[in-house]
Amino acid sequence: MRIYVLTIFPPYFTSPLDTGLLKKAIDKGVVSIEIVDIRDFCDDKHKQVDDYQFGGGAGLVLKVEPVVKAIEFVRSRERDAWVVLLDPSGERFDQRMAWEFSKKEALCLVCGRYEGIDARAEEFVDQIVSIGDYVLHGGEVASLVIIEAVARLIPGFVKTYESALDDSFPRLLDYPHYTKPREFRGLKVPDVLLSGHHAEIARWRKREALKRTLIRRPDLIKSANLTEEEAKLLSEVQDELRGGDDDVGPSADKKV
Repeated sequence: MRIYVLTIFPPYFTSPLDTGLLKKAIDKGVVSIEIVDIRDFCDDKHKQVDDYQFGGGAGLVLKVEPVVKAIEFVRSRERDAWVVLLDPSGERFDQRMAWEFSKKEALCLVCGRYEGIDARAEEFVDQIVSIGDYVLHGGEVASLVIIEAVARLIPGFVKTYESALDDSFPRLLDYPHYTKPREFRGLKVPDVLLSGHHAEIARWRKREALKRTLIRRPDLIKSANLTEEEAKLLSEVQDELRGGDDDVGPSADKKV
């Protein structure tokens, strides 16, 4: 897969792209990532990428010309590149979208800055995406989130591809994980994980995944389409929690 990032701050990506599994994937050719400097597409000698906004108001706006020219540069090399503008007004990024992006041959992420990009640039992109309801300095952080979420879904990125397939979202949160030592400051690893009984371990993990989801993200339970076994385990978890809290999510008797 080929990923292009359009930004006015290329150095921002030096360390993240030269670290860990992402670097290994780039070195192996599993994914290629090219950082495109929007300033290179300015016509004036000062390479000015921003200006004051019409109508007044605080803050500067990225100019439409260099942004669109940068997009056209990518499309001249990748006719089918899927161009994504990173903006708080966009569709919320999630695991479903990460899977969709991972199937693209080429992905182009456009990073906004300041008060945003001239709205006319939206006419030249395929999708507008936000990673959440909070304020960042620009789209660079968001692009790194998307790059990591998408790249790890590409075969060859992680040693065991199934680990990517089994990850938490969008269905249930992951179960708790433990490693050595067996006890730390009075906190012990659950006995079942030391038992060697694989069927019991699998059941415990399903139960703990349901419990964690019910407590932390009950909204996911409602759309999880639980199996019969999971519904029974959910009922057990609800019975366990009911003494401390009457509101413990949807009933296992209902189809969820």
